[in-house]
Amino acid sequence: MVYSLLTKMIVLHQIIFTKLIWRQHVGGGIGELLRRRAALIVSMDTAMETTESRADASDNPNNASSGDDDTSLEINHPPPLLTPIAAPSLAGTESDNVFPDSTLQTTGESVELLEPAPVNTDPGLPAPRKRRRRKKQFPEMISIAAVDGLGVTRHKSGNRSTEDIDEYEDDDPSSRRRRRISSDLDVEGLIAISVGFPADSLTEEEIEANVVKTIGGTEQANYIVVRNHILALWRSNVDIWLTRDHALEAIRLEHTNLVDSAYSFLLEHGYINFGVAPAVKEVKLKPPQGSSRGDVIVIGAGLSGLVAARQLIFLGFKVVVLEGRTRPGGRVRTKKMSGGDCIAAADLGGSVLTGINGNPLGVLARQLGFPLHKVRDICPLYLPNGKTVNPEIDSKVEVSFNKLLDRVCKLRQSMMEEAKSIDVPLGTALEAFRQVYRVAEDPQEKMLLDWHLANLEYANATLMSNLSMVFWDQDDPFEMGGDHCFIPGGNDLFIRALSQNLPIFYNRTVERIKYGSNGVSIYANGQDYHADMVLCTVPLGVLKKKSMEFIPDLPQRKKDAIERLGFGLLNKVAILFPYDFWGGEIDTFGHLSDKSSMRGEFFLFYSYSSVSGGPLLVALVAGEAAIEFEKMSPVESVKRVMEILKGIFNPKGIAVPDPLQAICTRWGQDQFSYGSYSYVGIGASGNDYDILAENIGGGRVFFAGEATNKLYPATMHGAFLSGMREAANMSRIEKKRRLKLNEVK
Repeated sequence: MVYSLLTKMIVLHQIIFTKLIWRQHVGGGIGELLRRRAALIVSMDTAMETTESRADASDNPNNASSGDDDTSLEINHPPPLLTPIAAPSLAGTESDNVFPDSTLQTTGESVELLEPAPVNTDPGLPAPRKRRRRKKQFPEMISIAAVDGLGVTRHKSGNRSTEDIDEYEDDDPSSRRRRRISSDLDVEGLIAISVGFPADSLTEEEIEANVVKTIGGTEQANYIVVRNHILALWRSNVDIWLTRDHALEAIRLEHTNLVDSAYSFLLEHGYINFGVAPAVKEVKLKPPQGSSRGDVIVIGAGLSGLVAARQLIFLGFKVVVLEGRTRPGGRVRTKKMSGGDCIAAADLGGSVLTGINGNPLGVLARQLGFPLHKVRDICPLYLPNGKTVNPEIDSKVEVSFNKLLDRVCKLRQSMMEEAKSIDVPLGTALEAFRQVYRVAEDPQEKMLLDWHLANLEYANATLMSNLSMVFWDQDDPFEMGGDHCFIPGGNDLFIRALSQNLPIFYNRTVERIKYGSNGVSIYANGQDYHADMVLCTVPLGVLKKKSMEFIPDLPQRKKDAIERLGFGLLNKVAILFPYDFWGGEIDTFGHLSDKSSMRGEFFLFYSYSSVSGGPLLVALVAGEAAIEFEKMSPVESVKRVMEILKGIFNPKGIAVPDPLQAICTRWGQDQFSYGSYSYVGIGASGNDYDILAENIGGGRVFFAGEATNKLYPATMHGAFLSGMREAANMSRIEKKRRLKLNEVK
């Protein structure tokens, strides 16, 4: 009772304060506004913490477990609005500068798919603390009360212990069967959720596809169970081509119509029977029987373009892919490095599979027989002088950092209630709270806080001052669950498999897209290409540069979304050494900077020794440092990395050998990307991703790529899924257009 009354008083105080301050903000400084607002929340939190201390400690997000093993799916409460570290990335330039003295090469293109913020540990301690990674949590499963009569049967029941059998041995067979079905439905539901389906409702795509006659009710509930069953059935063996008859085997005949509906939807939208397994390729790449459904040009042979092209061919279209580079993959690039007897594969672009549960790239890995290497959570941090960060100080700053983010979440909620159109830089808000709470005033604590901020800038590929406080983490509730993994040999293995047998024309830089009611005309390298539809998969950076002309011009709505969304920068230095001197027991370690403006300079090192085939280290450059990095010479950059490594390991008596080869990316200078991956800028929102995905010209010009995926932006799987989405959209619109023509005739 007292807690409830106190809460109401605090909320009322907030509203009054916001109104007063908002009037001042119109003509005043936002920094002062935020500091005063933060001061209010300080007093609020003091009162709240007094009463919350009586609550269960598990309610505190800072008491979350480290998530050492997050491979299994969990049913839990919906995820929090704010997650400390997001998990995305991408990045790019292609000109290689070779320096004979150090075999140093410079290259661009880089899609860095990020793993959630690694945390500090002291490797000298017997039980190192692991950086906490919040797990993906799943909403509650749907009730099966409405689908008892569906009759899903199983040839095999789940494993049950002797205790389970003894406990229920007196139950009648019907009760045991109902429990088994309930368990199976729960598992299948979790698989569907991990892929991106809602627990107890239809997706917009399903509604548009008219998968059921009536929204809501028993038919929809039954359809969801059938859909989940088919999805889980194929996911249990992704090497087969799942037929409609196979899907029907476990469903009663009276529900054949639901099987037809769910199977057709899942097949056409690429949720089943996709990938590169021999059985799948045999069917997918067969020339269409009968007349073609139309000609399609795909611009860009990155992940989204390759996936869309394969699916469109399967759906009966004639497809041509135009690629400006001399290779497929776009911002996914694996470079072979060598020196002496050492050879390694370095992912200069997208590298980490960010969450393996439901991830389509995880399906490809299974089909190709690639083992997955889990990125281990242990990440020791080192001071500028090379000493290991004190774990107690590290823990204190990490907790403070997460609390700052939580308080920003409270601030944005109250500000959105009062003035829905306001947005401010995330960095400004965090700094205001830092000053009010007097966080990290000690020099070492400030360096630690800067490291966490650099990790956020890595996750978002931009400076904190560019991020929307309101929507910077809008995709967090949807991120894939499970481990973050490397693919041994690099992600180019995916690209090679997906590009096989596709009609790709390289060195075709598209300059103009002309579209109208009769189709599209694409101008590239002095040649015109004509088709019924075009799928544009160029990165957001290219659209921002306006290096491609649209005739007629893009709708203002789309141009505004392109302007509002950000396209950031992440760079890497990949160095091959003659041997692994840093030890194979960790996958990451971090380095602190005493300059806030350069906190992202080589702040995180990835060890690829276990997956690249050789002793390879990759240093990341994020935030403002990523921009300055492209102004430095490659020799200077590598020299700086070597100084950091020697400062860490030489005092430990470990000699750091000279590098055999080094590569520096320059993604910001790459004419085919002009950056790394998208982020939500100030004044933007997740809706801008949807606007960017909208087709134009009456269904003639379509768009795909990570920056068109609201749920999974800035990720490799986001690009993959956007390609599948647009292939289905193009198929749907072609059907509508054909039906309309038939009606006219």
